[in-house]
Amino acid sequence: MRVPIVYNVKIAVVDHDKLTRDFVVNVMMYSVNREVMAFENSEAFKVYLQAGGTVDLVLSEVQLPGKSGFELLQFIKKEHPQIRYVTMSANPADETAAAELGADAFLAKPFALQDLFDIVKQYVVGE
Repeated sequence: MRVPIVYNVKIAVVDHDKLTRDFVVNVMMYSVNREVMAFENSEAFKVYLQAGGTVDLVLSEVQLPGKSGFELLQFIKKEHPQIRYVTMSANPADETAAAELGADAFLAKPFALQDLFDIVKQYVVGE
């Protein structure tokens, strides 16, 4: 399925692991040249949205402190259905649950850079 191209797309990375979060943010900033924001948990990201912040694409880990990535996914799909949501997890069983909750894509950890690029470019450049 082709997704409409979104220009000036804003990307949010939600991951409690600082190394992973920083890595994904840096790769996204340099590869797709878009605004990329980082959040260490779902609550911080929800506060950003509730304060009027906008984002087009979320890359979120499932295992987050406090509310899980699945809870964040449910919130996003209910309150901001226009936001594309990519679930990241080291547990292959999470892929089915993510799909059932409406995730737009699943990225299995550890992932190759090409896997990350392939998923994100669907939403950033519409390929």
